[in-house]
Amino acid sequence: MSDHSASRSAARHRSLPRTLVRIGLGAALAGAGISHLTVARDEFQAQVPDLLPVSPDTTVLASGIVEISLGAALMLLVRRQVAVGWVVAAFFVAVFPGNIAQWLHHRDGFGLDTDTKRFTRLLFQPVLIALTLWATKALGATRSRDR
Repeated sequence: MSDHSASRSAARHRSLPRTLVRIGLGAALAGAGISHLTVARDEFQAQVPDLLPVSPDTTVLASGIVEISLGAALMLLVRRQVAVGWVVAAFFVAVFPGNIAQWLHHRDGFGLDTDTKRFTRLLFQPVLIALTLWATKALGATRSRDR
């Protein structure tokens, strides 16, 4: 095996975990989006902050379409994964107030029926953001550009 093909093989091996996480996040987003439009529509309305100027149902439907689109983009737009990673991370930041509203207003949904469960869920949003940026190499691409 030549040095060039060995390094390509090593690079593929190192990127496999990122690819699996990226695909997993994309599938989870698309699945969540589909459930926004179908079986969990009422559950998702519990997370919509009161301050939004549109109805909770409209918010849930729109965010479902966005989630399906972002999930598909994560899985399919490999050559644009850095840009998609930043957009998905921004989306996770944008929906975080809904998670906070669910906790602050003591709204049940998705088995989050205590303040402790709702608060614990808040801790996972930064993990989703970090995983997205890692899986799409978004942070590495930014650091490489800065050098």
